[in-house]
Amino acid sequence: QVHVTLAGLKHIRVTWITAAGSNLPAKVDYGTAPNTYTASAVADGSSSYFYMLYRSGTIHNAVIGPLEDDTRYFYRVAGAGGRELSFKTPPKLGPEVPVTFAVVGDLGQTRWSESTLAHIQQCSYDVLLFAGDLSYADYYQPLWDSFGRLVEPAASSRPWMVTQGNHDVEGIPLLARPYKAYNSRWSMPHSESDSPSNLFYSFDVASVHVVMLGSYAAYDQRSEQYAWLQEDLNKVDRSKTPWLVAIVHAPWYNSNAKHRGDGDGMMHALEPMLREAKVDIVFAGHVHAYERTARVYSGQLDECGIMHITIGDGGNREGLARRFRDPQPEWSIFREASFGHGELQVVNATHAHWSWHRNDDDEAVVADKITITSVTACTTPSRSS
Repeated sequence: QVHVTLAGLKHIRVTWITAAGSNLPAKVDYGTAPNTYTASAVADGSSSYFYMLYRSGTIHNAVIGPLEDDTRYFYRVAGAGGRELSFKTPPKLGPEVPVTFAVVGDLGQTRWSESTLAHIQQCSYDVLLFAGDLSYADYYQPLWDSFGRLVEPAASSRPWMVTQGNHDVEGIPLLARPYKAYNSRWSMPHSESDSPSNLFYSFDVASVHVVMLGSYAAYDQRSEQYAWLQEDLNKVDRSKTPWLVAIVHAPWYNSNAKHRGDGDGMMHALEPMLREAKVDIVFAGHVHAYERTARVYSGQLDECGIMHITIGDGGNREGLARRFRDPQPEWSIFREASFGHGELQVVNATHAHWSWHRNDDDEAVVADKITITSVTACTTPSRSS
């Protein structure tokens, strides 16, 4: 169960799990050539957790770096059977630097999940964005272990950046605190982005500032998340990162019959702030279907508004959400209930290509695509101004 995540500029966090009670040294050896390790890092944290009658293995986190940009590193972690793994670091920071994101949500552990992962592995991406609902363990903790093994081939080779969904909460009053497994297993760069919580954070990649938000953490104006987001957005320099992308779990614009209104509270609290900051795209999961909107704000078409993309079609065991509302809202451009994944290819400071790929097709087949122009230079005031 090995995966890698971004851990600040030019650093990668390697997370892996060993059997409880193992005496192996918790370290990562790494270098830029196969079987040649020129550096090592000791885990800065190793722990396990209890959940009812379950005890996890020992979870290790080691931050390695500084690393070269856009470079393949070969590495080996203690307790992984001596296997050599490798990952590629993202491109350098810069307003004109291209970068590709794979985008997925609500993955779970089914044959459809395996198909989604196989398709993702065929695309050439730099970082994966995960819009929540990871393992679908739903309190049965061994499923977190099987999920870690399922995604390891992909998650150990590229940084996976995740936010939490409702299936990741797993809180039991008086018995288990919420997000116990999620926070223990998926440590995100919240301290590196001055966030007080692992449930919301941000990072920069190439020409993009990415904000990962917590749909199930408090988000009202008195909350830590609201205050942190306001400060984070105020620090964004669009001359350095001209693209601004946010990820939530519960969609704010949804014409599917499932989960109608689940994201309304967060939308009412945060949409004005995100529109004011000129966020380009908000990705969401939760609804097990695909939907792309026009630029929209406060329920109305807005050329300087935000494009919303629901991508909760990763392959979970609950199946697809097949019923959509009719007539189709004016802001809803494309919608379909099929499993798949998305790819966001940022070309330069002003243009990006978005594509959605069905599992039923070959990875190269594009079911929905659009060229997106950033709203960085947009000057139209919002209707509430």
